[in-house]
Amino acid sequence: MMRVMVQSEPFDAAALLDGFGAGAGAVVTFTGLVRGDGGLAALDIEHYPGMTERALEAHARAAADRFGLTDVLVVHRHGHLAVGQPIMMVATAARHRRAAFDAADFLMDWLKSRAPFWKREIGPGGPGGWVAAKADDEDALSRW
Repeated sequence: MMRVMVQSEPFDAAALLDGFGAGAGAVVTFTGLVRGDGGLAALDIEHYPGMTERALEAHARAAADRFGLTDVLVVHRHGHLAVGQPIMMVATAARHRRAAFDAADFLMDWLKSRAPFWKREIGPGGPGGWVAAKADDEDALSRW
């Protein structure tokens, strides 16, 4: 089973995980939050509807095939998100823990550097610059 959700509304991780990975030997989840680094107050996240979902679905399918997943979930929010709010969640289920962990890492590395979202930092003085991919994120992606 595979679910990809792109939404502006907050999500309930516990509700989304109810029944997730039934019959699997391992379930791994990761939730990313807006960090308040350097006085950041919020992020504005933009995307192109349709294109974004197709890209996330293709990558989730690639993870499922590559790691033999029995279930995969990717949730990513857009819009105005304050510090501390969840931005996204990835959940993977597989027969064995290594596959579930590796698949979650694979998905996260791609989401950080290649997913078609554009993030603008909002500080105390208002909108700032657009967030560029970091060298560390590119390095992490290169291992796959």
